[in-house]
Amino acid sequence: MKSGKRPNKKQKIFISQHGLNPDNWLIVKNLDSEMHVIHREVGQVKVLQK
Repeated sequence: MKSGKRPNKKQKIFISQHGLNPDNWLIVKNLDSEMHVIHREVGQVKVLQK
């Protein structure tokens, strides 16, 4: 799987609105309708709908 990238300020706000801690999540894909994030330590992938 592709390595994740650190979220920017706008992405951190979006991740926290979904009840996740943005310090623990990296961005894998950022599409128009959804964002794919991966946990920094565990490797769990989540898809957040926009």
